[in-house]
Amino acid sequence: MKNLKYIWLSVVALLSAGFVSCNDDDEYFDGKYQDQPIVVNKVYLENYESSVPDREVEFARLGQLIRLEGSGFMGMKKVFVNGFDTYFNRAYVSDNSMLIQLSSKTPITDAEDDVRNTIRLVKDGTETVHNFTIRAASPSIKGIRNALPAAGEQVVVLGAGLQEITRITLPGGVEITEGINSDEDGEWYSFTMPAELTAGGAIIAEGANGISQTPAYFNERRGMLLDFDTEGQQGAWSWKEAGSMIGFEDRTDDDGNATMKNDLVQDPLGTNGQVCQIVPDRLLADGGIVSGKPRVTECWTVGDGNLEYENWARMSALIPADTPLDEVAFQFDIYVPNKWGSTGQIQICLVNNYQYKGIDSDEYGSGKLTAFFTPWVVDGENVPFTTEGWTTVTIPLSEFGKYKALLEDKEAVAPTFQTVIDDRLAATYPNFGMGFVNTDYVLGDVAFPSDLFNTKIYVDNWRIVPCKNVVISDYPEDEEEE
Repeated sequence: MKNLKYIWLSVVALLSAGFVSCNDDDEYFDGKYQDQPIVVNKVYLENYESSVPDREVEFARLGQLIRLEGSGFMGMKKVFVNGFDTYFNRAYVSDNSMLIQLSSKTPITDAEDDVRNTIRLVKDGTETVHNFTIRAASPSIKGIRNALPAAGEQVVVLGAGLQEITRITLPGGVEITEGINSDEDGEWYSFTMPAELTAGGAIIAEGANGISQTPAYFNERRGMLLDFDTEGQQGAWSWKEAGSMIGFEDRTDDDGNATMKNDLVQDPLGTNGQVCQIVPDRLLADGGIVSGKPRVTECWTVGDGNLEYENWARMSALIPADTPLDEVAFQFDIYVPNKWGSTGQIQICLVNNYQYKGIDSDEYGSGKLTAFFTPWVVDGENVPFTTEGWTTVTIPLSEFGKYKALLEDKEAVAPTFQTVIDDRLAATYPNFGMGFVNTDYVLGDVAFPSDLFNTKIYVDNWRIVPCKNVVISDYPEDEEEE
């Protein structure tokens, strides 16, 4: 198949050699061609890197090179694609074939209706319009704003090239064709979560630029660690009124003294049942959390109380053991009704072997089974963070300190999901945890001094999910031959 590539390159070279003259005596400018009818029989996509370098197509994307096949192309003066005056090199024009590079400036959804998806070919004495679909670059997905929504909630899918979505297919084959909103700039589309959906997986959408597919984590609950209602088990010990441990039920000793109180709260939005306020009101009551304080709070799964549940091999049907860690993520949902900025970190621990000291401590970076969430830090600047409702946070396991360092070490064996399973089972205490830290830290050359913290932050639905990004190929049957 590679020989075909070189054959096609030779054809292009011959075309070039045959029509390089650019003076008025050139046959290309002969008036006899200006009245000859223009006929387009077929359109081909030219891609020498493909196993089909000259492929007949029904659409093409901006930036791609297409070849028109037909007759009457000699003497061509103008080409308009979607109304856009498109440059072409007459050195690559013969009477039966011509090459056109689709300019990145060509309008797609902004094109006038009467010229959209057309190629207009013009000579002095004649012209023709060929109907042909023009698309922007392949659509891509950045994430899902609320990946575990309740029925009736708005779901927003973020990405690029997502204009004019007309059909959405949800996990389990549930289709949506009405009530879809699409951003004119293609940065998102939205729909209402249907009540009948129970399956988890990917969202597939069809729009002006083709088909897009999200990672397979929408409505996915099979990797649930803790939802603070019915799935998973929370652990708590050494609870104190002014302590860091987040309790999950009311308990008293024989004398009636509280040994634990339920720090969990009902979802302020009324959709998620019981949720975790990561810094409970009992700790905010005296004005907030002082600056420089580590281990403000900690919330853990049950650990030794249910080792079968803590063994993540139970997720093998969802995430095979050999899955690369940039394709597996920890997700949780967060609701921040008021601005959170200038101070505070959420620390996430894969095992119970940490004291919640925060970024820039001995619990941060290489060798550590920790990750950190500071959404108010954007490009080294303080940009206060808030959410309009429940918003999904996705942290690939490849971002946890130990695994990130291994992946950066080109001589190390790349960790997989089995590595995570083994690390957790080898831990003395395999609890998974999340806590709040309010310490100073430095990242690179930027210092972030802590300050008084008094913001309510709610979290819910801790889960492990697949997060592999998928780009739908225009030609899935086309695999490059070595």
